[in-house]
Parts: sequence; C-alpha cells; structure tokens
Amino acid sequence: MVSRGSSSSRRSVRKAGIATVALVAVLGLFTAACSSSKSSDSAKPSGPTKAAWIYVGPINDGGWTQAHNDGREAAAKALGDNLVSTYKENVPEGPETAQVIDDLVKDGNTVIFATSYGFKDAMQAAAKKYPDVKFVQATGDDITVNGASSVSSNYDEYWGAGEDTLYLTGIAAGKATKNNVIGVEAPFPIPEVIRQINGFALGAQSVNPDATVKVVWTKSWFDPAVERQAAESLVASGADVIFSHQDSPTAGEVAKANDLPWLGYDSDQASAYPTVWLTAATYDWGPYYTSKINSIRDGKWSQQNYYGTIGDKFTSIAPFGSIVSSETSSAIQAEQAKAAATNSFGWYWGLADRQDQDGKVQITKGQKLTQKDLYTMSYFVKGIDGSPKG
Repeated sequence: MVSRGSSSSRRSVRKAGIATVALVAVLGLFTAACSSSKSSDSAKPSGPTKAAWIYVGPINDGGWTQAHNDGREAAAKALGDNLVSTYKENVPEGPETAQVIDDLVKDGNTVIFATSYGFKDAMQAAAKKYPDVKFVQATGDDITVNGASSVSSNYDEYWGAGEDTLYLTGIAAGKATKNNVIGVEAPFPIPEVIRQINGFALGAQSVNPDATVKVVWTKSWFDPAVERQAAESLVASGADVIFSHQDSPTAGEVAKANDLPWLGYDSDQASAYPTVWLTAATYDWGPYYTSKINSIRDGKWSQQNYYGTIGDKFTSIAPFGSIVSSETSSAIQAEQAKAAATNSFGWYWGLADRQDQDGKVQITKGQKLTQKDLYTMSYFVKGIDGSPKG
C-alpha cells in the first residue's frame, strides 16, 4: 500500500539546531504560508501537552522518518516541560494504523501527527471518532482538493514545496551529466512524486537543454535491496548521474562504486559519500511542529493546510559536495534567493510553455500553478523517459 505522500513527500536529517536558530523568525511566517479553513475552539491545557507521532519507517532510516523524528526532538527541546512526546515507528497502513491511533488516544495523547499519506484515511476516521483530539496529517490532499468541509475541523494537513528545492538540485544534476542521461529511482507514481520529478527535470533542463531524465519505479519508500537494483539498472542503461527519491541512501553506494555523482533526498550525505555527493532537497519539520503545538496550547487552533516554502525556510537544500563547481553553486544559490524573495512556491513552472511527453502544452508561459494544480499533477514533462503511471 502506498505510504507517505500522494500529493506531497519528505525528510531531512538536518538536526534540531537548524530549527532553533531561526525559530522565532520562522514561526511568524507559518500563518502566511497556511490556508486557514475553519476554527475549532480549544481550551488552554493546564499541564503539558501529550503528542504522538506515527512513522511509516524506522527512525534511523537516514531520510524521511529520521527527519520527522528530528523535528519531534526539536519541538521537545523548544517546548521543554510543556510537551510530553512519543512515537510509533514502522507502522503499516490499514487496520493496524487505526489500532495504533486508538492506543495513542487511550494513552492520553491529545495531538497526533501522522507522517505517511497511507495513514490519511485512518486519521480522518479517528478525527470523527475523537473530536477532542487534534489529528495532523503530513502529505494529505483532501483539504486542498476536496475542500475543508470534506473533513472534521480537528483534522489538519501539512506539507511543503519540495519540487522547488528539487528544481535547484536538478541544476546540479544538469551541470554534472556528461552524456545527458540522469537516472531517477522513484517510489510510487503519485502526484507528489510526479511533480517533484518534473521540478527536478526542469531544473536540469534550465542549464542543460539536452539533459534527459530516466525514471525507474521501485514501488516502495524504503527497501534498500530494491533501491540497489534500481540504481544499478539506471547505471547499466547509461545514466551518469543518479538521483534517489527514496528513504535510504542505498543509491549512494551504487554511485560510489561506479564513481558517479548522486543526489539524495531529505538528508545530507556529504560525509558518507564525499567523492560523489552533489546535494539534496531537505525539509525542516521542527518549527512547524513547535508552532502547531503552541497554537493548541494557546487555545488558537484553526484548521489549516500548510504548504511550506523556501521563503519560510521549511524546505531547503543540503550543503554542496566538493565536486560541485563554484559556478554551479552560485547559479543554484541565485535561484534559491529568487525563490526566497517571493515567499511563495513554483516560480519556475511558467517561465516557458511546458509540454508533456506527448508534446501537449500543460502549462502556459506566465501561468502560476495553484496548490491544487500541483496536488493533481499526473503527467511527466517533456524530456523524461518513463511512464507517470508506473
């Protein structure tokens, strides 16, 4: 069953210190980045807030789940005695999700954060079942696509514009490839992943119009054996740069063995793969978790659909590897600064007409994509070799 994000996806092994440094400045930006739907009156808690996180993978996966757990720890550090937090890892989707939620509510948790798209149905059902508990769902899409009235007022959704930072990392890939074939190992053919691969491809093509992106689907978020096979197949097919959209850094081992540049996702792997590392799209969950819990503690909960941006520092890129030239790093930083100045998302989609693989114009020059456009994206842009249907 598909986990995590169908219209949005994940992680950064950056530590809590990053969240803490700019916490005061960042928290003020969350209101502007969120689309508030409807309010739910809440009394201020008299003691510490008990909050739980539900993870689809292990907290040491080196990617998505580890980043969320870093965010939980950052919130715990920021809130101190005002927060008692716990987590459940390796939780499968389906009936077991509902049972885990029931147990967490029985344990007295009044806020539950779920970090996989596959948890969404169970979270929404639990929100109706437990109206006094807040349920906050990562990578959900119902508020955006179906409207707030489709869900209970004690249910939230949160995510961020990872496709924007993947556009930036695509620039590094476009500059690094010598034979113009960039390999991507991707988990599931869902809008979240599709739009992120599109953003990555457009970034590569912005500096190298001849660059093509070859996609291999793994049908898994975290399966090192399958990820290794996918990466090896990309190398065998001629890819000389590898981007891994997976939860483990296994592709880095394949890249290292073949002396090929590679890009990760969610985490900084420079120290582990110093000779082949380019960069990665990353996320900083700590300030969001802290802000959300504070809003509940202050009695100011309002249902929101948060979509973090480069401008509010929710999504960023990992440090560049030594093989990234100063020219390339400067070009990426210039685009990153441009994005930050807008404090919005998707500045690049409408820079030109964007055709799909069949040559049909899907985005016209000057068009500004909405969040709903992104959450329902089902096509690959021109220059991608692979099917968006999997």
